[in-house]
Amino acid sequence: MVDEWLGDLRSLRDLKRSTIRSYSEAVRAFCHFTTDPLYEWTATCEERFGTHPVQVVHEWNTAVHVQDNEADAKKRAFTKAELHAFFAHCDDEVARIRAFGRKGWLPAFRDATLFKTAYAFGLRRNETRMLDAADFGRNPHGGEFGEYGRCQVRFGKAKKGSPPKRRGVLTVFDWTPDVLDEWFTEVRPLFGTNDNPAAWPSERGLRIGCQRLNSRFIAYRKSLGLDEGLDFHSFRRSYVTHLIEDGWDPRFVQEQVGHEHASTTSLYTCVSSDFRTRTLRRHLDATIAAALETQTGRQA
Repeated sequence: MVDEWLGDLRSLRDLKRSTIRSYSEAVRAFCHFTTDPLYEWTATCEERFGTHPVQVVHEWNTAVHVQDNEADAKKRAFTKAELHAFFAHCDDEVARIRAFGRKGWLPAFRDATLFKTAYAFGLRRNETRMLDAADFGRNPHGGEFGEYGRCQVRFGKAKKGSPPKRRGVLTVFDWTPDVLDEWFTEVRPLFGTNDNPAAWPSERGLRIGCQRLNSRFIAYRKSLGLDEGLDFHSFRRSYVTHLIEDGWDPRFVQEQVGHEHASTTSLYTCVSSDFRTRTLRRHLDATIAAALETQTGRQA
C-alpha cells in the first residue's frame, strides 16, 4: 500500500520530490517506533493478533536525497528589466483601479508595496507576510535611510523541531525608505489599523494571507506575459543575484538572507549572461594589459 500511495503522490497529485520524501520519512519513523524492541510492540502484537508490524519504507522504494538542491529547475530570478516592468505594472494597477473610484486600490497598493519590500530585503513569502509595522527601524550606521534602515525578520525559516529563526536585514536600496514611508504614513492608516500591528493588514482579518499573495502575483505575471519560472520566491533570488552582480560582498549577502552556508546562497545566484560577459571581459583585459606591460618592460 505504501508503494501505491507514493506512486499516486508522484503520478496523479504531482507533488514535489522533497514533499514525497518528507511523507515517506514520516511513515519510516512511525514504523521504526512500532518495531523498536524497546517498546515490545512486536511481541504484544504477535501474542494478540498472530502477526507483527514491520518496516515498510526502505531506500529501494522511496525517493533518496542525493543532491544539495532539489528546487524546480524552472524557477529563476527576475532580470532587472522584468523586475522593473513588474513593479511598474503594480503601480499602474493601483492608478487604474483608483481612477474608476473603486475601493480595491487600497489592497492593490498594499500588495505592490509588499512585493517591493520582499525584493528590497530579500525575504521569503511568510517572512514578508508576518512583518509588523514595528519591525522596521533605524540603522545607526545608515542614517540616510531614516526610520527604515533595517528590517527585523521574526519568522524566518526554521530548522526541523526549532522555532522560527530571527535575523536583522539592513536596507541597501536608496528607494526603499520612500516606498515604506508612503505606505506607513499615508496609505496603511486608511485600512483602520489602530489596533492592528501587522505591516500588511487584510480587509477582513489581522494580516494578508498567502493565497491572496499568490493569486495577485500570478495575475500580474500573466498580464505581463512572464513565464511560470517566476514566483514569489523569485524576489529573494533576484535580491541575491542583483547584489552579487553589483559587486556586493558575498559574505554580506549571505548574512542578509540568513543562509547558514555560502553554498546555499550560491544556489540562489542566477547571474545574467551580461554580468558574466562583463566579468570575463574585465579579466581578459587585465590579462592582456599585464602581458603588454611585461613585453614593454622586456623591450626597454
